[in-house]
Amino acid sequence: MLQQKNWRGHSPAPFNCEKQPASGSNGVVCANNPLGAAAGTEMLAAGGNAVDAAVATLLTLTVVEPMMVGLIGGGMTHIRTADGQNTVIDGQSQAPAAATPDMFETVSDDIATRLETKGRRNTLGPLATATAGNLMAWAKALNDYGTLSLADAIAPAIRHAERGFIVTPYLQDCTKEVGADMAVDPLIASAFLPDGQPIKAGSRLVQGAYAETLKAIQAEGPSALHGGSVGQLIADYMTANGGILSLSDLAEYEPIERAPIRGQYRGVEIIGPPPPASGGVHVVQMLNILEGYDLAGMGYGAPETIHLIAEAMKIAFADRDASTGDPAFLNVPVEQLISKAYAEDRRALIDPTCAQTWAPGVPPLNESPHTTHMTVVDKDGAIVTATHTINSLFGARYIIGETGMIANNYMSLFDPHPGRALSIQAGKRVPTSMAPVMGVQDGAVQFALGLTGGVRIFPSAMLAILNLIDHGMSLQEAVEAPRVWTQGGVLELESGGAAGAAASLQAMGHTTVETPHLGGGMNGVRRMPDGHWQGAACWRADGTTIALGGGNARKGVRFWPEQAR
Repeated sequence: MLQQKNWRGHSPAPFNCEKQPASGSNGVVCANNPLGAAAGTEMLAAGGNAVDAAVATLLTLTVVEPMMVGLIGGGMTHIRTADGQNTVIDGQSQAPAAATPDMFETVSDDIATRLETKGRRNTLGPLATATAGNLMAWAKALNDYGTLSLADAIAPAIRHAERGFIVTPYLQDCTKEVGADMAVDPLIASAFLPDGQPIKAGSRLVQGAYAETLKAIQAEGPSALHGGSVGQLIADYMTANGGILSLSDLAEYEPIERAPIRGQYRGVEIIGPPPPASGGVHVVQMLNILEGYDLAGMGYGAPETIHLIAEAMKIAFADRDASTGDPAFLNVPVEQLISKAYAEDRRALIDPTCAQTWAPGVPPLNESPHTTHMTVVDKDGAIVTATHTINSLFGARYIIGETGMIANNYMSLFDPHPGRALSIQAGKRVPTSMAPVMGVQDGAVQFALGLTGGVRIFPSAMLAILNLIDHGMSLQEAVEAPRVWTQGGVLELESGGAAGAAASLQAMGHTTVETPHLGGGMNGVRRMPDGHWQGAACWRADGTTIALGGGNARKGVRFWPEQAR
């Protein structure tokens, strides 16, 4: 089992945790909203397994975290069954059949603006919306690995949409951030900008139209959206408002079950999602590079440690930009990228005292930040760690007519320039940085975790793994620890952590900037020495962990009527 230290037991804490973990023998559910975690716990209490709990959690998050995830979105679900088999269900969105490489007018070819387009048409409004995959992925997970029905799993989501829920300060702040864009669409404005102002924390948000959509799915199954009555409403809206998503796009969508990426770091097997997700590949790649250094000896937060981490991140991003994409369209060099030999070659080029600019080490492939995450473990040890999204905060920032659903703006993740690895092509799945990962030692899962945050996801997941394995942190410390991030250029240092190392890093050639938070809410579970499971969620979202203890009555216990007298 991984060494589990306690910073507070042997040395001063390098930072203070804001939340508390929870442990239980009969299952743990972690989500970025307490009502989402409660929905998953409800499934476990009803006798369901980790997949049942995960799907109920995710469906409920589409209601209570509407700025992050929805049915018109996509994502990756990483499942480990009770008998130790890992699989990933790819529910990523894909370009509609009518999409073309030159459908948007580009702004520039500069690295900072190359994905932007004139009029922000790949970001806002119906043309920005790709084919949805979330619902079909969740239905497949339930059908193949769950024990409860979709009708059962969707019930908590219906309840919260119909009756409403109390708005959190986090939701209010997210609304403030993009309120100007949402004000353009009357439907989303009426829901989240009442009286022209961002919805207030403490008020109740009722989503009646969305409740009716959820009820239709409860009655008819996922086909209601993917080819049925709800899908027709979507198609009609798109036709009337300049979108290209069609009924046939929805009807023909299929989730794909994929074998995960596997690597080794200091005796721990790291398992993550494969392309089109870049997270699994590049988490393993960065860990392979860093395995050649004594990070534990250097110390958490030391300038030398951060420098090496930053160089590994820059190398990974250089390779990601050159080679990551949908494997149905590109021959992604996965085996090379995750090999120890390739890591040795790249590590040999790192200067331990000086920052560098990195080019890809693999040939470029040409044609030819806002999500939610949850983690759950059940009493039998089955685990699901899943990241799903509508891409940007509130997606494309409009509601699809009478369906009540907020649409994704996934088309903004494609490169609008033709002829590149990430260029638009009909049917191509969008790239993603999602990294729902697990760590396995001696055949048993020791931890599972993931987070939200766009291109900051997989580097932050890698940092959490370093925190657990190299720095001996508790799970709560590992998910809350201040982060660093770069993809080349500026090195971002999260407040409360490595900002004190800025001067030393600048002397090494890094351009640093302090930021109040990096990436989004991380949560995960960890096996404890007593065999119980512990869950933890960080302060960067409304993260909540609920653990089940207790259990059934002792065998043979009976209730006698006279005991009530």
